[in-house]
Amino acid sequence: MQVSIETLEGLERRMTVQIPSAQVDEAVEKKLKDLSKTVRIDGFRPGKVPLKVVQQKFGGHVRQEVIGDVIESSYQEALIQEKVRPAGMPSIDSVSSEEKQDMSFTATFEVYPEIEQLDFESIEVEKPLVEITDKDFDEMLQKLREQRKTWKESKAAAKKGYQVMVDFEGRIDGEIFEGGAGKDMAVEIGAGQMLPEFEAGLEGIKAGDEKVVEVNFPEDYHGKDVAGKTAQFTLRATQVSKPELPEIDEEFAKGFGIEDGDLDKMRADIRANMEKEKSDRLKLELKNRVLAGLLEHNAIIAPSAMVAEEIKSLRAQAAGRMGQDPAALDESSLPDELFREEATRRVQMGLLIAEVISKEKIELDQSLVDSTIEEMAIAYEQPEQVRDYYRQNRQARSGIENMVLEEQVVAHILDQASVSEKEGSFEDLMNGKL
Repeated sequence: MQVSIETLEGLERRMTVQIPSAQVDEAVEKKLKDLSKTVRIDGFRPGKVPLKVVQQKFGGHVRQEVIGDVIESSYQEALIQEKVRPAGMPSIDSVSSEEKQDMSFTATFEVYPEIEQLDFESIEVEKPLVEITDKDFDEMLQKLREQRKTWKESKAAAKKGYQVMVDFEGRIDGEIFEGGAGKDMAVEIGAGQMLPEFEAGLEGIKAGDEKVVEVNFPEDYHGKDVAGKTAQFTLRATQVSKPELPEIDEEFAKGFGIEDGDLDKMRADIRANMEKEKSDRLKLELKNRVLAGLLEHNAIIAPSAMVAEEIKSLRAQAAGRMGQDPAALDESSLPDELFREEATRRVQMGLLIAEVISKEKIELDQSLVDSTIEEMAIAYEQPEQVRDYYRQNRQARSGIENMVLEEQVVAHILDQASVSEKEGSFEDLMNGKL
């Protein structure tokens, strides 16, 4: 077998493989002999069909099967022989397979990018430091009260924070548009469930009032028929309600699983949850900054075949979030370009992390895997079930192992990167503004 490889643009390679005709002919003859033992042809006993008859009847079909098999096996052999790592499936063309002539074909594919040396020392990471203050704790208590608020009917004019039951009709150019009308919709002013101009139009309204407001739909609005257009909404308030927050008492504590209503225990649990969430967010934020620095200082080309696969995955996830079946999705509604940048970044990051693991010889620390699973388990009422799940489910444990290995990569980079510290607030951390 003769192999030659041509370097095309970027990561693309064209490999030409030539196979001696004798190899193909021998494979065809063997397959025909095997077939003659099982094939049934009128006038011949099973297993006694002459090879020449089998050749005449099935020779062309068998040869095509053999050619396919030979291409597949010789492609893999050629990759091993030439020490080439393809990224994605090849495009096979220029197949020459005339009888009594050497067979040849070309395979066009991309290879994985190579990085001669990784640069960690140029990476600069600002490590966030956050402390939970009494103010943060009080604000959390207030949020928890708001989550359990009830509504009391009011005769007062609606204002921010109030809830309005509203009937509405929206018109564009005098015509009601699809989805532009509704009855008895509960709208909390300021909650952001409707467009800002719609919610603002409800301020000052009382039960029984009717008013018309103008609403501008953004250019990127999800409803293509109304995107970028202006609508006039007729709003009719049928009821106005004001919020009532629960008192912080024993009943409030019981709502958080504190059976005896002990307020001190409730406060301790809330603070512990805040500390846990803070720790998790800080770890994630630091990890993202380290990996962003890794990508910034270690340029790598993303194979287009891998990017295409990642785009498919991101599109399927987006379809799922919208409640659509990814298999039945019209791809034009979610074109590739919506996901290309993120898909490219993900592929580059995955390749870089794999490169760090390989070049720096980072081995998975199973003790960290066990401690991670234990930390997850103790958060559940029946931790042993969680432990058993990860002991028995290889795929689930593999997911934890990949996460831990990625954290080991981050720690390895941090040891060599330039790290500074900066204090920030709990609020900014939780809102992604740190």
